[in-house]
Amino acid sequence: MLTLVARRIVRLLVVLAGVSLVTFAILHVSGDPVSLMMPEAPEADRAVLRQSMGFNDALAVQFGRFVWNLARGDFGHSFFHREPALPLVLARMPTTLLLTVLAMGLSLLIAVPIGILSAVRRNSVFDHGATFVVFLGTSMPVFWTGIMLILLFAVQLRVLPVSGWESWAALVLPALTLATFSTPLLLRIVRSSMLDVINLDYVRTARAKGVSEWLVICHHALVNAALPLVTVAGLQFGLALSGAIITETVFAVPGVGRLIVGAIRQLDFPIVQAGVFVVALIVVLVNFAVDMLYIYLNPQIRVR
Repeated sequence: MLTLVARRIVRLLVVLAGVSLVTFAILHVSGDPVSLMMPEAPEADRAVLRQSMGFNDALAVQFGRFVWNLARGDFGHSFFHREPALPLVLARMPTTLLLTVLAMGLSLLIAVPIGILSAVRRNSVFDHGATFVVFLGTSMPVFWTGIMLILLFAVQLRVLPVSGWESWAALVLPALTLATFSTPLLLRIVRSSMLDVINLDYVRTARAKGVSEWLVICHHALVNAALPLVTVAGLQFGLALSGAIITETVFAVPGVGRLIVGAIRQLDFPIVQAGVFVVALIVVLVNFAVDMLYIYLNPQIRVR
């Protein structure tokens, strides 16, 4: 058990090293950063700025300096906001996390009961309808879904605001849009997992003992079918967090995603680097927590 946890921690550190390398590369993959920031400035001025920012040093030296600053939480100052980049990103992070958690909660509320009913009523009209919704949800891009929801609920019915973050009503459309991203896959996982366990011997034994069908499904079958759901839900949380970038842009939500998109337009590299690293760090930590939860829930892995 301890060996398994130690391996997961080592893997976590390796992934974080890779994330830091990718974050550092963001500054250099597009060419000379100074020329991008000051395309019309005289070459002499650009040379002075390049020297002052250390861009004339070897890449290995620049990367070592970047890792040292990263360890101290220093991503530099935003070119546009004239403030340290990391606090700007962290100030927007609660909004993005709230949106992502709401979307994942909504996805689970929809996917779990519908997936169970689809498995119990396999090949029924309800099951075929749920399968159709899965394919429909998988094929629709997030930004298109968001625009359609705006046209229906905000423009036609006028029951929800188009954009903003001032009231709880403003949370509904962004969370619903982001939920359509993960709900189809979660529903599919719940249905297939339930089909795998619903006819096993211990489930039939529970039925033979006179246990009610509701208790058999929710207690005996769902507990074992939940293991794949835990893993996929953790992965989907990371994808939903990255998908929030598009959703926040469509609904003008003041989160990290909108901040990063604005920073990319303004070539504000410190904000982009800090935003990408923080989002990646959260995704890695969530996956690590899911790994630990999976080990705790699965006795077979603990025995190995």
